[in-house]
Amino acid sequence: MTEGTTAAAPEGGDTLTRLEQEGEIAADYLEGLLDIADLDGDIDMDVEADRAAVSIISDSHSRDLQKLVGRDGEVLEALQELTRLAVHRETGDRSRLMLDIAGYRAKKREELSELGAKTAAEVRSSGEPVKMNPMTPFERKVVHDAVKAAGLRSESEGEEPQRFVVVLPA
Repeated sequence: MTEGTTAAAPEGGDTLTRLEQEGEIAADYLEGLLDIADLDGDIDMDVEADRAAVSIISDSHSRDLQKLVGRDGEVLEALQELTRLAVHRETGDRSRLMLDIAGYRAKKREELSELGAKTAAEVRSSGEPVKMNPMTPFERKVVHDAVKAAGLRSESEGEEPQRFVVVLPA
């Protein structure tokens, strides 16, 4: 987590403590889940972009954790929501915790950043807006960030689960 200005340090410290607590609660919940499912995995906790980030990683290259990712990350999304609910139950506060399993989100973030930059370049050269395929909220956020980094604007349109990103010319 990046440090704020000196004036915001006490509040930032409270936020960091709260996010670390969310990570601890999530880690306990996920360890219990791994035990029940009889799956091997280590829990890694961090704070990224003002949200708790918890990852389940494995030293072995077994496909066991892939079961927790599911097709196109569907199981991962569901587990993230369940983990957020477990945190909410303990703290009473809504959680924005991000869960990654077996590096799925990290890899997806990299692919989507490239796609966002490529689409921004296409829009810049054509001068025409481009509508992208429907995406999850996580995927749209990554694309929006990549488009912004490329110096263009983007908007989300449509209704879930068919919500998509439109990249707009400058």
